[in-house]
Amino acid sequence: MKIDPTDELILILDFGAQYSQLIARKIRECGVYCEIVPHDTPTGEIRKKHPKGIVFSGGPASVYEPGAPSVEEEIYEPGWPMLGICYGHQLMARQLGGEVVPSEKREYGRADLTVIEDTVLFAGQPRRLQCWMSHGDTVLAPPPGFKTLADTETTPVAAMGHPARKIYGVQFHPEVAHTPFGKELLRQFVVEVCGCSASWTAESFVETATQQIREEVGDSGVVCGVSGGIDSCTVAALVHRAVGDQLTCIFVDHGLLRKGEAEQVRQDFAEAFGIKLISVDARERFLTRLRGVADPERKRKIIGEQFVRVFEEHADAVKGAEFLAQGTLYPDVIESGTKTAANIKTHHNVGGLPDDMRLKVIEPLRYLFKDEARGVAEELGLPESIVHRHPFPGPGLAIRIMGEVTEERLETLREADAIFIEEIRKAGLYREIWQAFAALAAGIQSVGVMGDARTYAHPIIIRAVTSEDAMTATWARIPFEVLERVSSRIVNEVPGVNRVVYDISSKPPATIEWE
Repeated sequence: MKIDPTDELILILDFGAQYSQLIARKIRECGVYCEIVPHDTPTGEIRKKHPKGIVFSGGPASVYEPGAPSVEEEIYEPGWPMLGICYGHQLMARQLGGEVVPSEKREYGRADLTVIEDTVLFAGQPRRLQCWMSHGDTVLAPPPGFKTLADTETTPVAAMGHPARKIYGVQFHPEVAHTPFGKELLRQFVVEVCGCSASWTAESFVETATQQIREEVGDSGVVCGVSGGIDSCTVAALVHRAVGDQLTCIFVDHGLLRKGEAEQVRQDFAEAFGIKLISVDARERFLTRLRGVADPERKRKIIGEQFVRVFEEHADAVKGAEFLAQGTLYPDVIESGTKTAANIKTHHNVGGLPDDMRLKVIEPLRYLFKDEARGVAEELGLPESIVHRHPFPGPGLAIRIMGEVTEERLETLREADAIFIEEIRKAGLYREIWQAFAALAAGIQSVGVMGDARTYAHPIIIRAVTSEDAMTATWARIPFEVLERVSSRIVNEVPGVNRVVYDISSKPPATIEWE
């Protein structure tokens, strides 16, 4: 189910850029709703969406490459305000009659930008600015009717514009933190050029989503799978606000939860909501189907299908149940693979769903980033224990065990993970960290010495990251004394473990989860 909270839609045409989701996030932070669509979306389909403006993203290609991604030239005819970024800037320039050439000197990293023409994009900014460049081709001359708005030492047209047509292009990346004024530039475009009111908030989203859920569901029953995490609990609260007692929530203990989590979820849910809850013990069912499976994609698909089957079976007891509500978020959709974005990993609630589902899926949060979902949760009055709980994947510990999932490995991982989280909380770091967890490389053992004897046991990997939306993440700088306590406790208290390692990879190139 698509949630379009206002009529003020900005469309981002994606040319395969690694930063497209950052453009979307920055525009959302300006209070304007936006969506990412493939670059070759037909102009006719774009017209049906009635966008207030269009952004061309960057991309890895050269406009000179055979088969380089492009757009229909009639896209320039309806008069939409447009902003091209990096590759989008070059493509715009070339299609509209400008000159684009391979750069004599490629520009990667920070650059000094000089504003040479008064323009709405740079309103209120000094003439000298710092920006982030990443390009091989460059615009040598703007198209007829366009003015050069800014340059750098090696880029003669670092920004261009045609104010009468409301078309602009910038060679640099305003969406990244290394362009300090970038968010303000995007705000100027969506508010001053496109005429958006910047009124999209968590409150407006809740109002619009509530009405859309009522219209779609009608008098039918809805089941919602809840895990105790913020995504599923927010969906449950939102659907309950919309249809009340037509909603029944189902909590499935699939045997892949953290230590004490099943009991905690039931307790939190009972305290936070007045919603009907069915609790299902499906541990044996899930572990049986995962037996002998080591491939992470197969794990996700097996778990995704089994979740749906359990929901369908128990939906039979729910009067008039026709819909399944899920806590799918925008990063789940992007990482599961789109037309212009690679499949990083299939999320169990996106690519893992079976084709022959009996229930119709509704996903009210499908176009929200994680921090936006938190804002909606707070707007709905969810308790802090749920709003600020670290993300936990639907497949649970199955994708934190590299290799086959067994009861013994699950117990080892649960104990190690519980120690890590306990020490993070004791140190007052839990709220500062986006996500922290332990993982087990089941196929690896290392030599150690314990009690003057040789050991050959598993290493435990601990991982903690800081992030805003899970699309990018940086490893958390946990104090050494905390890491030392974690390591000492895990090795001494968890049987079969003789080594603890700390993952200091950022995303990208790594993902947050190990599988």
